[in-house]
Amino acid sequence: MEESQEVAPDHPNPHIRDVAAQDISSSIAVAGHPIHAMLVHFPIAFVIATLGVDIFYWWNGDRFWLEVGKWSAGAAFIFGVLAAVVGTLELLAVPGIRARVASWNHAIAAMVLLAIAGCNAGLRLYWPDMVLPSGLMLSVLASLATAFAGWHGGKLVFDHGVGLLISPRQ
Repeated sequence: MEESQEVAPDHPNPHIRDVAAQDISSSIAVAGHPIHAMLVHFPIAFVIATLGVDIFYWWNGDRFWLEVGKWSAGAAFIFGVLAAVVGTLELLAVPGIRARVASWNHAIAAMVLLAIAGCNAGLRLYWPDMVLPSGLMLSVLASLATAFAGWHGGKLVFDHGVGLLISPRQ
């Protein structure tokens, strides 16, 4: 069993037992479904879409893709801010989430991603002629940061069970 996975209540380390025993149920949810988990799909999709749009622009040079990239990068940033606000409130509101290192890794990675997405959106608004190569490189960097933040978010769900509703029949 990996160390990052939840452990049995009889684990020999009392600190690990204490962390594993803390409540990790979502406090910002609709019908028990965490809002942060519902929102993160949008910035993820827009970050990846912006990379695709930049590749199309690089490939054919059609200025249409500059306009599409401006909107997709802007949407990635706006939805990212929304997901970050909800995620931060969740992190601060639930002691069991706050106690897990993976939560802080995810939060820091997501803030780095949000900074990159903001730079990418700003570049497209104020210096659209810099999309190649700067915007493309920011899109690649944002996609890598998305993968890293998503990996740690997935660890919270799959290894720690954060935000999961477990049926009493299971």
